[in-house]
Amino acid sequence: QVQLVESGGGLVQPGGSLRLSCAASGFTLDYYAIGWFRQAPGKEREGVSCISSGVGTNYPYSVKGRFTISRDRAKNTVYLEMNSLKPEDTAVYYCARRLRVCMESPSEFVNWGQGTQVTVSS
Repeated sequence: QVQLVESGGGLVQPGGSLRLSCAASGFTLDYYAIGWFRQAPGKEREGVSCISSGVGTNYPYSVKGRFTISRDRAKNTVYLEMNSLKPEDTAVYYCARRLRVCMESPSEFVNWGQGTQVTVSS
């Protein structure tokens, strides 16, 4: 059974950091790209970052320089390290998979996790 489980969200002050995890089961990351997306209240879901299968090319999309995506093959887990967080980063963060290569549009991805809430506030 394919499953993606996000964790690591929470409340953080502006300028702080969080590391989100996306634990995959039922498949191997070797053949799938994993994307991180976020959705704020009243807004459309947007791509945050993505790591492709194989060599793991990173696509930072909208948060270049502040967020870093990485992958641990042994743990079958993808991480999103978020630094210098801003109030506008507040959203539910999701991970999802698609075959091999990254795409920015959420509609290109299947098998979504349940999401984890990130709130940036003082």
